[in-house]
Amino acid sequence: MDRIRAIIADDEPLARRGIRQLLSPHKDIAIVAETRTGHDTVSALRELKPDLLFLDVQMPNLDGFDVVREVGPASMPVLVFITAHDEFAIKAFEAHALDYLLKPVEVERFSMALERVREQLRSSKAALLSRKLASILAAREAKRVRERIIVQTLRGKLILNADEVDWIEADDYYAAIHSGSARHLVRESLTSLEERLNPKKFLRTHRSAIVNVDRVCELRKEAGEIFLFLEGGIRIPISRRRRASIARRLRRLK
Repeated sequence: MDRIRAIIADDEPLARRGIRQLLSPHKDIAIVAETRTGHDTVSALRELKPDLLFLDVQMPNLDGFDVVREVGPASMPVLVFITAHDEFAIKAFEAHALDYLLKPVEVERFSMALERVREQLRSSKAALLSRKLASILAAREAKRVRERIIVQTLRGKLILNADEVDWIEADDYYAAIHSGSARHLVRESLTSLEERLNPKKFLRTHRSAIVNVDRVCELRKEAGEIFLFLEGGIRIPISRRRRASIARRLRRLK
């Protein structure tokens, strides 16, 4: 077999250097390009048509999934994803038997990934890999749809993505969704919304409140009660039974 032509795509210079070093003992693999953005990666794939791509999940302008979508699953080389903390991605890769490397990459795990690459290239499973990549994209899109919240307004329907939500409070038979300076009412319970939102990103702090952890600025005790303070000085109470678990979650985020 000719040498396997590979591209390393990662926005972190240290991560790219790490992959280079891990590849150095493997003389059957030649690095033909290194890229640091999604757009650069798409261009390199179309121009160089490599056999193998080490692809970071999170990159500027286009993430790893967007790169696959842009190029098309049928035109992708053998693909090894690199991820730091995308647990959804890991589950998807495992379910569809695609390989991934979790940062920091271990030597033994890297060698196992290369053996799978060689096997895939020897067996010419291009069509199968294409279908698996398409399945990953479909699963990711389905997850995105589940996390969208549709708000009925006087002008029609407004679609909010989960990352636009700051916090949600119960309001009689409705839920009030706070997004920036806007407040939207939806006829849905907090429990229903909690089930649809990513538990890694959203905390149920109280029977009447859900908070986007990315908006949390401070955990503070006042007059014997514990509150979360969000951007803009918004104060959210924490129920007694949830205090310990929320404090642990926030410590892990530091």
